Amino acid sequence: MVTFGALRRVCICAAVTGELFAFDAYAGEPSFFDQAAAWFNPNKTPTDASAPDATSYTVTFEIAGEERAVRSAITSASNLDNLKSQAPAGAAGLIRRAFADRDRVVAALYAEGRYAATVTIKVAGRSPEDPAALDAVNAARHAGPVPVTVLVEPGPVFKFGNVQVLEAAHRQPLPGAPRPKQMSLVTGEVARSADIAVAERVIVNTMRDRGKPFARIVAKDVVADHATKTLDVTVLVEEGPSATFGAFTVSGAQRLKPGFIEERIGIRPGEPYSPARLAKLRKRLTEYEGIASVRLREADKLDANGHLPIDVDVTERDPRYAGAGARYSTTDGSVVNGYWGHRNLFGGGETLRLDAQASWFGHRPDAVPDADPFGFKAAATFVKPGIFTPADDLVAQAAVLREVTNAYVSDAVTFLGGVRHRFNDRLTAQISLDLEQSRVEDWSGIHNYFVAGIPVDVAYDTTDNLLDPSRGIRFNGTVEPFAYLGTSGAGPVMMKGSFSAYHAFDEDNRYILAGKVAAGSIVGADLFNIPPQRRFYVGGGGSLRGFGYQSASPRNARGDIIGGMSFITASTEMRLKITDTIGIVPFFDMGAAFASETPDFDGLRYSAGIGLRYYTALGPIRLDFAVPLNPRVGDSRYGIYVSLGQSF
Repeated sequence: MVTFGALRRVCICAAVTGELFAFDAYAGEPSFFDQAAAWFNPNKTPTDASAPDATSYTVTFEIAGEERAVRSAITSASNLDNLKSQAPAGAAGLIRRAFADRDRVVAALYAEGRYAATVTIKVAGRSPEDPAALDAVNAARHAGPVPVTVLVEPGPVFKFGNVQVLEAAHRQPLPGAPRPKQMSLVTGEVARSADIAVAERVIVNTMRDRGKPFARIVAKDVVADHATKTLDVTVLVEEGPSATFGAFTVSGAQRLKPGFIEERIGIRPGEPYSPARLAKLRKRLTEYEGIASVRLREADKLDANGHLPIDVDVTERDPRYAGAGARYSTTDGSVVNGYWGHRNLFGGGETLRLDAQASWFGHRPDAVPDADPFGFKAAATFVKPGIFTPADDLVAQAAVLREVTNAYVSDAVTFLGGVRHRFNDRLTAQISLDLEQSRVEDWSGIHNYFVAGIPVDVAYDTTDNLLDPSRGIRFNGTVEPFAYLGTSGAGPVMMKGSFSAYHAFDEDNRYILAGKVAAGSIVGADLFNIPPQRRFYVGGGGSLRGFGYQSASPRNARGDIIGGMSFITASTEMRLKITDTIGIVPFFDMGAAFASETPDFDGLRYSAGIGLRYYTALGPIRLDFAVPLNPRVGDSRYGIYVSLGQSF
């Protein structure tokens, strides 16, 4: 019989240092990865069918108190239970499995704050440690599956008692140590063993944040007091010296020009050491398309000047790439796109991307019923990093396109080029030249337009993921004064902006609330002096799901969509993950465009729906179904949208 918890006051240091969580794999025992692979094998056969001298068995758990959480923790940890369909080889294999289960069950109980448990395992009525167990199993197996019992007395729940974080050399309180709540080691709270491991990481990270790169846990004393049902924790920390950044060296860069990475490090030798600055550096460098990953290796000791050298190990992407994409909507039409790109055109991180896109509107446009619903776009986008300083990038795009919508059909040549400046890792701004020459047909006939403007864009982003954010905010704003805007000369100004926020309710990002608000206005011009393609429209998958493309926009007396001079939209979604790859998203949208310079809110339209998400390494594949809540005559009854990435 194997029992635990017999001592009144016992040191359990080994358990919380992780020793109880590292087990040797016995011969014949399948690994975790073997089991995982077997789940997806349609032709799999039970292990005991082919195992030599397979010994089948039954396992029974007798747990005092029958608390659901305790039973679940024990059975989840037990290989006797998890591998019962995979019979071990011979009587010795079963005994080894039973013996190994002891430590697994004890560790599971520690994780529930149970440090006075008694665990008794019997195989064919014998303890795995009993020399007679082998004979007992061999005798029992001839009568059928060998009976195995696991008897557990969980004991009381222990709470954290005295918690101390001490400087190792003098055993005095460590200056600047994190508070007990930050470490999840709060006196009176349930003393789960996992919280102790978390506390170690919090302590080390806190000291590193204070400029101590060599901080480490020297030892810890974890003592369970059975009289008071408390767990006292003492952590001994060696701070190490304070450090400043030393020289940065770069390795791994082969196609990038010498100096490209060095110019963008932005940290000078002698500046205080900061893990947060290193994290920002890694994020900033990996935003360049030619860089796949960045590993920052800190030296294991300070140099002669007391500085900490850092090696920046870069892995580059293949310079050339190609791909294709598609988007489908019952209200917006269908789009297919093919592209080719180069991530490091001249060795300085320059990127060039060529896109060819074909679209099918799905029906004849309402305003131009005799127009061909086929559209296209051919575009070239070029980015040159470091045009003036490492923080300034040249961005340019030229395109030839045919755009088909319910309100107009436009054949155009466009150019947008400017300089983007990065103020920090969150804030960027760009000033550009916007040129367009177009031939546009709408309800009033065919018109030629020339547009020249100077847009100023500002972007602020604290989110954690481009295609699937779970935390943070995003803001994008544009102000564009025009020298020419169709039949209007200098004077008109377009303003628009959007704000999104994301909040995950759990650490695994399985429950995320997301919201977005967007608005815009054109001032200084009459509605019909503004080219139709430059007016505001609302409706469809990009703004108001469930409604037809552009349908929540001003119309003329004939009922044709004419667009507006202002708009407002808002959306909210609850993103719920059912599994690691499948999620559902209930959502609500509202919005409209208006003929006035400012929204009047009288004609707001509302929709609601449900979405399905399939999460991939590239981002979620989105399928949304939406219905209008206040439709008008002629509005769509529903909308279906399929694309890559979240809706916002």
